[in-house]
Amino acid sequence: MESLPENAFRELAPGEEYQPVMKPEKNYPEVNAWSVTWGIIMAMVFSAAAAYLGLKVGQVFEAAIPIAIIAIGVSTATKRSNALGENVIIQSIGACSGAVVAGAIFTLPAIYILQAKYPEMTTSFMKIFMASALGGVLGILFLIPFRKYFVSDMHGKYPFPEATATTQVLVSGQKGGDQAKPLLMAGLIGGLYDFIVASAGWWNENFTSRVTAFGVDIAERAKLVFKLNTSAAVLGLGYIVGLKYALYITLGSLAVWWLIVPGMALLFGDQVLNAWDPTITKTVAQMSPEEIFRSYARSIGIGGIAMAGIIGIIKSWGIIRGAVSLAANELRGNGAQVEKPKRTQLDIPFKLIAIGSVATILLTFLFFLFGVLDGNILFAVVGILLVTVIAFLFTTVAANAIAIVGSNPVSGMTLMTLILASVVMVAVGLKGTGGMLAALIMGGVVCTALSMAGAFVTDLKIGYWLGTTPKKQESWKFLGTLVSALTVGGVMMLLNETYGFASGALAAPQANAMAAVIDPLMNGVGAPWVLYAIGAALAIVLTWLKIPALAFALGMFIPLELNVPLVVGGAVNWYVTTRSKEQSVNNARGEKGTLIASGFIAGGALMGVVSALLKFGGVEFSIAETWWANPLSELCSLVAYILLIAYFIRATKE
Repeated sequence: MESLPENAFRELAPGEEYQPVMKPEKNYPEVNAWSVTWGIIMAMVFSAAAAYLGLKVGQVFEAAIPIAIIAIGVSTATKRSNALGENVIIQSIGACSGAVVAGAIFTLPAIYILQAKYPEMTTSFMKIFMASALGGVLGILFLIPFRKYFVSDMHGKYPFPEATATTQVLVSGQKGGDQAKPLLMAGLIGGLYDFIVASAGWWNENFTSRVTAFGVDIAERAKLVFKLNTSAAVLGLGYIVGLKYALYITLGSLAVWWLIVPGMALLFGDQVLNAWDPTITKTVAQMSPEEIFRSYARSIGIGGIAMAGIIGIIKSWGIIRGAVSLAANELRGNGAQVEKPKRTQLDIPFKLIAIGSVATILLTFLFFLFGVLDGNILFAVVGILLVTVIAFLFTTVAANAIAIVGSNPVSGMTLMTLILASVVMVAVGLKGTGGMLAALIMGGVVCTALSMAGAFVTDLKIGYWLGTTPKKQESWKFLGTLVSALTVGGVMMLLNETYGFASGALAAPQANAMAAVIDPLMNGVGAPWVLYAIGAALAIVLTWLKIPALAFALGMFIPLELNVPLVVGGAVNWYVTTRSKEQSVNNARGEKGTLIASGFIAGGALMGVVSALLKFGGVEFSIAETWWANPLSELCSLVAYILLIAYFIRATKE
């Protein structure tokens, strides 16, 4: 099996062509019963795992690398020849899981969160499934016209970190299947570690500054706290994010928790600030740091995320205009190719994309009209216009973000969608709980569309490097989307029954942010526009200073304890990839670390689902309720965490 060509990751010279691993003039096994069956299994398993992790810690891992490794493992074990094309299809169908899960869990749990306050707000499995499935299909259809631009025209100009890692795994897997061993071992260790915390409670899941009496006093008087989540899954996530972006996210978090929260207590200590939330009755000084964060500080992050999304659209406007004109030409027949394109350049015909897009938009309109808005045509028309325009415009932003940094700012763009949808829907007369439900379902559709667009551009880039047929990837992506939407709907309802989204047992930080945004807007109270404006101004300044505004703003509303371990994981990445004088050794250790981190993420998340199923079935053997009140449980968690990090670093040397 060949390696990737020398020009795979650099810009091409004038007249130079990229020749993928699988030659365009030959046909290879891609879509068959084997690849489709394994793709469906991966979509189901990783949808369940990603939904749990995303709701627990607010971060959805990209399943592409673990799925690629499993695909290699099963094809090697069964001695399949020429399995590279099949493995890409397995990965492509399976990777729908992370995309659909992100879209669903960032928005739809807000319905359950608000239900605790407004019992008349209800949802159903069918509504969750329809919002996820329709959004996913729209994301696929809207991205296909941009495929050539992102994967071919911009060859070597975008780094595509996730696609690069997955492609390297798939290529090296063809040479030998040993890659799966460290992943499986790390999955077992990470899974067991997180299972002990979630189901047995042997040590605390967080280490905090309240572990000492001095820390408790500082939190009470100065509103200063430090928190660190010690789970294996979040450590693995930090490793893959890397130190640079983990630092930006955590700096945003520290700006909120160590500057804004204590600063508000200092400046407004004796005031009750409840202009946009009448339920607030305490003065700022009477609140805990966590209450100040939830009531005020997080809104600054929301404003920053919305503005970072707008800046992204402005920067991408030329790309959007170019793709639309190219698509229009092809539809009119002006762009028709005289000769048949190579196998590796075959897309679903644009006429089918146009018909499919119109049909999906029409179906979404009918879903809004009869499933959400009780037959009100005005509200449904306004809703579908908002969803279509925003989803199409932000598609390029999502793809751009994935191509450059490997992470999709989908939650920030969805927050902006919710704010816009709420303001417009109130203006046309839809308010109260009906308006909240409608806006959240619309947000779910947009969020899934953007999440899918970002994830799909990764798949298409992997296919471009390896030489698969884009048309086959595009066609079978729809099946993966439907399977993932069915799975995530079931898992979400199971987790709500087991834990309850309003209980605080599930972090669901993005969904909590959505609920916080939408409640005042739909009740005529208004919104904290001043705080949003501060965040927006901050995003503009950060962009001017060439600091990633989106990463910083995300850190401002995700809880501190979930941001600090990202830096720990990022620091492990930096240490592992720099401690040898030989760059080849550092690279090998870095790749091994990616496998271990993927194992931690997948193992921790899967055991989290097992823990939820045990609780759901009434199996309870945890000592957390009494033991976690003791500060010693936090010291135990710190010791366990240090041992876990030591294992991680040692395992990269082997």
